[in-house]
Amino acid sequence: MPRIALYAGSFDPVTNGHIDVVRHAVRLADRLVLAIGVHPGKAPLFTADERLAMLDETCGPIAREASCEITCITFDNLVVEAARKAGAGILIRGLRDGTDFDYEMQLAGMNAAMAPGVQTVFLPASPAVRPITATLVRQIAAMGGDISSFVPAAVAARLKQRFSAKA
Repeated sequence: MPRIALYAGSFDPVTNGHIDVVRHAVRLADRLVLAIGVHPGKAPLFTADERLAMLDETCGPIAREASCEITCITFDNLVVEAARKAGAGILIRGLRDGTDFDYEMQLAGMNAAMAPGVQTVFLPASPAVRPITATLVRQIAAMGGDISSFVPAAVAARLKQRFSAKA
């Protein structure tokens, strides 16, 4: 039976921190589902389709190199429901620091109560990507800062284009 893992996030935009988690996750699963949470109350910088394209472009090669099948989806319900629908028995969660750990432990406990068959696996961020957040990347890019060390080159180009169009 194949090991299917689901890694959920907003991925707005895809950062080197996300890429770091994916590099580790593809070694744990036969199939990795990257799931973009879509919430009507949030106004993301990139559309769901743009984020799906970024994930496929940046994470597809990593998965193929690891002989891991990759699928990119969107969901608008509970992450455990998205995991069930995808057939995933593993939820991947990245951790940057102790604050993340405390919050993620609460989520893992609630998810386990709702879906006992889905196991949460925490992957610690590599030291070089620990400070990176999509929120900070968006803020730096919006102010014309250099984000090249925080996101893949293709994502940096999309951010530059997005913010030059708003100017």
